[in-house]
Amino acid sequence: MEATAQMPTPAQLETLCVNTIRTLSMDAVQAANSGHPGTPMAMAPVAYLLWNEILRFDPDDPIWPNRDRFVLSMGHASMLLYSMLHLTGVKAVNAEYEIPGNPSVTLDDIKSFRQLDSRCPGHPEYRWTSGIETTTGPLGQGIATSVGMAIASKWQAAHFNKPGYELFNYNVYALCGDGCMMEGISHEAASLAGHLKLDNLCWIYDNNKITIEGNTAWAFSEDVATRFIGYGWNVTRVGDANDLDMLRRAFEVARKETSRPTLIIVDSHIAWGAPNKQDTHAAHGEPLGEEEIKGTKRNYGWPEDAKFLVPDGVYDYFQAGIGARGKQARDAWFAKLDEYKKDNAELADHLVKMQKRELPDGWDKNLPTFPVDAKGVAGRDASAKVLNALAQNVPWLLGGSADLAPSTKTRLTFEGAGDFTAENRAGRNFHFGIREHEMTAILNGLALSKVRPYGSGFMIFSDYARGGIRLGAIMEIPTIHIFTHDSIGVGEDGPTHQPIEQLASMRAIPGLIVLRPGDGNEVTEAWRLIMKLKHEPAVLVLSRQPMPTLDRTKYASAEGVQRGAYVLADSSDGGQPDVILIGTGTEVGLCVEAYEQLVAEGMKARVVSMPSWEIFEHQDEAYKEEVLPSAVKARVAVEQAGTFGWRRYVNSNDAIVAMKTFGASAPLKELTKKFGFTVENVVATAKREIERNNS
Repeated sequence: MEATAQMPTPAQLETLCVNTIRTLSMDAVQAANSGHPGTPMAMAPVAYLLWNEILRFDPDDPIWPNRDRFVLSMGHASMLLYSMLHLTGVKAVNAEYEIPGNPSVTLDDIKSFRQLDSRCPGHPEYRWTSGIETTTGPLGQGIATSVGMAIASKWQAAHFNKPGYELFNYNVYALCGDGCMMEGISHEAASLAGHLKLDNLCWIYDNNKITIEGNTAWAFSEDVATRFIGYGWNVTRVGDANDLDMLRRAFEVARKETSRPTLIIVDSHIAWGAPNKQDTHAAHGEPLGEEEIKGTKRNYGWPEDAKFLVPDGVYDYFQAGIGARGKQARDAWFAKLDEYKKDNAELADHLVKMQKRELPDGWDKNLPTFPVDAKGVAGRDASAKVLNALAQNVPWLLGGSADLAPSTKTRLTFEGAGDFTAENRAGRNFHFGIREHEMTAILNGLALSKVRPYGSGFMIFSDYARGGIRLGAIMEIPTIHIFTHDSIGVGEDGPTHQPIEQLASMRAIPGLIVLRPGDGNEVTEAWRLIMKLKHEPAVLVLSRQPMPTLDRTKYASAEGVQRGAYVLADSSDGGQPDVILIGTGTEVGLCVEAYEQLVAEGMKARVVSMPSWEIFEHQDEAYKEEVLPSAVKARVAVEQAGTFGWRRYVNSNDAIVAMKTFGASAPLKELTKKFGFTVENVVATAKREIERNNS
């Protein structure tokens, strides 16, 4: 600490800054009696150099659109990021995209690390703490999401940049570890990034050879460098994480690369705790202990009894580095945007709306209306027409599928849509390959970059995608997930491809909107609802087989989709029904047929189409009572999926016409008979429920 008594040299200030990051991290973990001190201590030099010298980021405006992105993929090392947010003076941003000017992370926040309502939770959380670009924690998700961010930078550049106006050219940096490299999603992500030649992407791999169980030799011995060279990456290595000059050289190599993403392998030694400790779990995932911290601080030349110390000169040094450089870049960008608006008014308007998750004027014009048709249209085919109309009205609506676009009908077919490739960055059709897990992470990265992305696959493969969908819900970002082949309607493909429990699984995710529309016009209304979402991801569940297009002059308007559930058909006298049939998707038409038969036999029946449980539950109690009167106990739910969850709307397990087993391989007509999805069975179930409740 003697260096702070006089004018310190730049080298001394660098060391002081690095050790401040380390000591804040170890003190916070110790105070919380929880967390991971080792990686923040080992990677402090990397974080210091990247933030203070490389990252194009303005702490006073952490959301300006062309900032470089930093992703901490090993989210357990969150104190490394919180230390950087605090020391660089990152400002908080509120929900209205205004900058109040308060610090994003105060020293008191760090002191309350991992405590209730702290801005420094156990893992970095987007939306909760400004300066955090994505929520991380599940290993591999961060680096996978960074690929989406890098793609967004390339697409935004191709769409918005004009001669003399380079508005988008940001780079994406992600710090990852051995756990990220082991997770399968990292293979998917690295493979696609290399294929797309994302030269604006740089991963820094902390090669410390430690996981919770111990040395990585237990389970991980591959040659990571060779693996990434095989993916088509530029690979460079820094033999010592403390060597700032070699780190500078590695980052310079990454910035000069013009055709490949870059992997920087950084060898480090994690903090091992007290010398007599043999438990590597304690070293990696637990506090060091007071005595070990004192010894470590003595080794740094630090006052061993000082806690949460930020020495004189540290804040100023960061302000003179990233603070000054970032402000200059940010101010120049906004000055350029002001000029851009004069020559490119519509594009500028779109850019601003996109950043605020708003929609352009006329976004829902010309959406298709489907004529009455007893044969009808498949959900996926109706969606294709709606999607293509919307995408022409919303230029930043883009996406693709996990190699299934011909089946999910998600290809944009209008002139100029094009394919996003290494050669064409302006294309709006994305090809994610057979990589459902990575596809959802890329969607998150795209949405975090403020474009509006969708991805698609078969409903059964939502299992592979669930991790990314869940994180999108936690982050409250409006990704769109289109899943077709939604039931036993897959037929001959059999149980491996027939989703049963997947709908319940999606409905179980808090904050996720799940919609299963019942005819073509409900599909249109579902899309209309989805496009207006700003803070919720949506899952659109669509059929492969046709659904009858209902006569809306006879039955209620499909606009009822906007409320999640609505009375589609009712008794002619408007009185209280004897029984309510509740259906979703392809089973809505089945409920209508059963309703007509019940009415013909003199019973008062009602059909409720319920495309979205979540939206319905958002309605007020009066509306919910109007649709599902509590006095009507005889209710039947019909859905070609598992029964789980339906008891909230019906009064008996016997009143749920749904799947109680896995499916079978057979033509659809045979399957509907086998599993009871027939008019006869629904009518019989309704009569039984009426009799049960009357008695």
